[in-house]
Amino acid sequence: MAQGFSLKDQLFNAEKVGYLAGLFDGPDFDGAEFEARVMQRLPELELKQRIDWIAACLMDSLPGELPQVAAAILHALPPPLDPNLSDDDFGDFIFAPLGEWVASVGIEHPGMALDLLAELTQRFSMEWAIRPFLNRWPDLVLDRMRDWCAHDSYHVRRLVSEGTRPRLPWGAGIALPLDAALPLLDHLHADPTRYVTRSVANHLNDITKKDPDLVLDRLANWRASARQSTGEREWITAHALRGLVKAGHPGAMSMLGYDPGAPVTAMLELPARARIGTDLTLGVELEGEADLPVLVDYIVYFQRPGGKVSAKVHKWKQALLMGGRLRLDKRHKLKGDASTFTLVPGPHRVEVQVNGRVRAMGVFELEA
Repeated sequence: MAQGFSLKDQLFNAEKVGYLAGLFDGPDFDGAEFEARVMQRLPELELKQRIDWIAACLMDSLPGELPQVAAAILHALPPPLDPNLSDDDFGDFIFAPLGEWVASVGIEHPGMALDLLAELTQRFSMEWAIRPFLNRWPDLVLDRMRDWCAHDSYHVRRLVSEGTRPRLPWGAGIALPLDAALPLLDHLHADPTRYVTRSVANHLNDITKKDPDLVLDRLANWRASARQSTGEREWITAHALRGLVKAGHPGAMSMLGYDPGAPVTAMLELPARARIGTDLTLGVELEGEADLPVLVDYIVYFQRPGGKVSAKVHKWKQALLMGGRLRLDKRHKLKGDASTFTLVPGPHRVEVQVNGRVRAMGVFELEA
């Protein structure tokens, strides 16, 4: 990421606020006053706070419960996102406050609110805004979502999976049972758009944090149903199980075609010392049964302030032991200026994990 880059300023700024104001500007909405009020506080706020603040300003500019403001919201909407695309079209963040607005004034008008969220999500994903309705009206929302599974817009179909995720980033918690949305995912797992199936896989990955067997059983059922192409089935399975793979879960490894019990030996090569800001050079020699499929990860146990240790799993290679042998080499950057993770000098352990089991380990001294 470029030095000085600000995602919150890219997504929410004076130009974006002016665009939103222009959509609503009319006899009952003073666009200039709305812009001025939003910009008074916007620079001091973080990204999610900006969404909430813009929503609050909208509600002050157009007061009333949902029946009084729904027509104005609908009238302000631009055309839906391009229906000919099939992925990576999340929409414009400036419409996120509209979802918070609907959730704030429409919770007692769920039918009207769901109609409006189905429209809004075709401009920007309403995955956060729908969660209060799932908590207040779970049966009603799930019934509506069954209809949405066959909606013409893949954005609406994705909302079914993404809005019900157990661990949605930034999303409010929901009280649904862990398996409540699985009948909906049964419809969506073979969706023709990767935007939808990626959400399905992410939803399953969330479930694996609490009930891996529930996910493994569902994936096995989907495999048996043969509604997906082989390539898509393999992709969604791998993406759904990525958390379990990092954890070395034997059932996940077996489902992906890797034998966790296969006899494999590994010899790890790494330097005795490495310096922050340079590369750590890793090498490993694997031996085992000829043509054995192997999934190789490496785990670095980083020192943390206060003497704690933090393990991070890194992908290395998926390959075959051609002739029973495989040599792998890797350079791991030891960034000294990363904004999300600060390196601390001291001894660091490295483990090589093959098919979910640790096969080799070593230690190096990280120096400032």
